[in-house]
Amino acid sequence: MRVTRSLPLGDWRKVATAAKRAEGLGCDVLMTSEIQHDPFVPLALAALATERVELTSAIAVAFPRSPMVVANTSWDLQNNSGGRFVLGLGSQVRGHNVRRFSTPWSAPVPRLREYVQALRAIWRCWERGEKLDFDGDHYRFSLMTPEFAPEPTGLPPVPIAISAVGPAMLKMAGRICDGVRLHGFCTRRYLEEVALPRVLQGLEQGGRERTSFDVWGGGFAATAADDDALRESMDWIRYRIAFYGSTPAYADVLRLHGWDDLHQELHALSRAGRWDEMARRVSDEVVETFAAVATYDGIVDAVRKRFGGLVDGNGVMFPEDAPEGVQREILQELRGIPSPFVGFATSW
Repeated sequence: MRVTRSLPLGDWRKVATAAKRAEGLGCDVLMTSEIQHDPFVPLALAALATERVELTSAIAVAFPRSPMVVANTSWDLQNNSGGRFVLGLGSQVRGHNVRRFSTPWSAPVPRLREYVQALRAIWRCWERGEKLDFDGDHYRFSLMTPEFAPEPTGLPPVPIAISAVGPAMLKMAGRICDGVRLHGFCTRRYLEEVALPRVLQGLEQGGRERTSFDVWGGGFAATAADDDALRESMDWIRYRIAFYGSTPAYADVLRLHGWDDLHQELHALSRAGRWDEMARRVSDEVVETFAAVATYDGIVDAVRKRFGGLVDGNGVMFPEDAPEGVQREILQELRGIPSPFVGFATSW
């Protein structure tokens, strides 16, 4: 299993040190998310500070950005990292697109499919000199002059992974993408019964191999030195479960476990603005269903039980004061958990 760690986002001065430290501890992937800050700039700083580790956005919101803008940013990250960049994209929900980004909304699955196809058409134009002639329902690209085309990199194409929760998006990820970023609001049962069967169906339809497709995420993982410290991490996870569990788009995960009443309660509290009450409604049983949580001596077994054989990568939250030696030992053991992914396809 590949081990992932998040980069600092708000203070760029901390990125290089954090990236070097994570690589030294044995992490395989450094990731950013688009929540309060830009997801791409920290990856650029990390690219210059590291030599081995993969760099990925998990995820950047797609629709507010033109595919041409994302293609250019991704090209530079891939080139300046020596081929270590993986583009993670997500559609986000309608409300955020329309009300936060002022972006027109349309059905996300066909639109994101076309977005991925447009990116690849642009990159083939730049790397292989193909004529840019992409004509879709949402995106059209037909102008690329030598003045604006970056030089070929001689590197493999940028892998594209998308976030997916619903069956249609999961299937689309398997059919045309290089990986999927599964939501943290996920259980092992949802992985086994809903998410992975759809991904595998898409892979089969696309004639593609599971060994070159990266399945990341699908739940939380946290550890600490003792039960009291672990409780703090569990409470953070409890809050995240409450936040996501209040959203109708994610209700099917709770419903699968017979917890639809919990979703209805959380949704009502969120609509009433009673955010500080929501986490208290999430029991330890629910937390332990969504997350692998254990003290240092048990976290590897907990992760293996929760994720083993299903996902190819995830991160583990450590306390800030966790000794580096302890982290390094745990990360090395986590990397020993078998997973199907071998490596991204490298041909154009």
